[in-house]
Amino acid sequence: MAHVFDDAVAVKPGENGVFHAHTHDAYNNMVGPYGGITAATVVHALQQHPDALGDPLALTLNYAAPVANGAWDLHTEIVRTNRTNQHWTFRIVQNDATVSTGSAVFGPHRDTWSDTEAVRPEAPAPMEVEDKDFPDFIAWDKNYEMRFVTGWLDGSVKTDDSTSTVWLRDRPERPLDYPALASMADAFFPRAFLRHGTYLPAGTISLTTYFHASPDELAAHGTGHLLGTARAARFAGGHFDQDAQLWGGDVLLATTHQLVYFKDPTT
Repeated sequence: MAHVFDDAVAVKPGENGVFHAHTHDAYNNMVGPYGGITAATVVHALQQHPDALGDPLALTLNYAAPVANGAWDLHTEIVRTNRTNQHWTFRIVQNDATVSTGSAVFGPHRDTWSDTEAVRPEAPAPMEVEDKDFPDFIAWDKNYEMRFVTGWLDGSVKTDDSTSTVWLRDRPERPLDYPALASMADAFFPRAFLRHGTYLPAGTISLTTYFHASPDELAAHGTGHLLGTARAARFAGGHFDQDAQLWGGDVLLATTHQLVYFKDPTT
C-alpha cells in the first residue's frame, strides 16, 4: 500500500517537459493545498525527467496565486547544463493560467572539503516532547508528527521571539528523500502567528530551499525525526521573512527561506 505522501506527489509525464499532477485532500491547508506538498511534487517531477543531472540542490517556488484543488500541470525547461550543475525554470499552470513560477538547480555530489558553521539547537529526545496537532481546518499537519520543543502556538499568548524548534517526521513513518525534505521545509507556520498569539490571514509568496543532504545522508537518516528550527528577522509593510534549518542528528540536511505576506490584526 502506497504512503499517502507518495500518492500526493504522484505525477504523470506528458510531452515537451510537462508533468500532470493533482492535489490531494490529505494535504489541504487553510486556502488550497499545503505549499510544501506543491514544492515536493515539483521536486519529484524534476527527478523523473530523463535529462535530470544528479540530485536537487536548490528550489525556488513563487506562489503567484492560490493553487485550487484539482488537476494542475508543471511545465519544465532545462536552461543550461554543465559538469557541476543544471539550471531549470518551471511554471505551474491550472485552467490555462499560471499560478506559480520557479527555478531549480540540480547537480552531482562530489568529494570535497566540508564544514558546518551552523549550530544545531539543543533539544530533548523526540519522544520526551508532546506531539501537537493544529486545528481541524488544517488537514496537512495530520500527516506529520510535530513535537514542539519551543514556539508552539497556543492561540492566546503573544511572544517577543518568533523562534520555533520542533521534531518532525512523516506519519506514518516514511524513509526520508528529497521530496519529503522539500515538504517539511515548509512545515513551519507563519512566524506572525507566534508573535500575535493567534492565526492571521497570511501566506507564502516565495519559498527557497537549499538541499545540503547527499543521497547517502538521506538513506542513513531513514525514518527518524528531523529537528527543525525557524524564525523571522523583520516584520514590516505587510510582509516578513522566515528562515529555517532541518537537522538529521548532527547533519544539517536543508535550509530554507520564505517571504510571507500577512494582514495586520491591529488595523
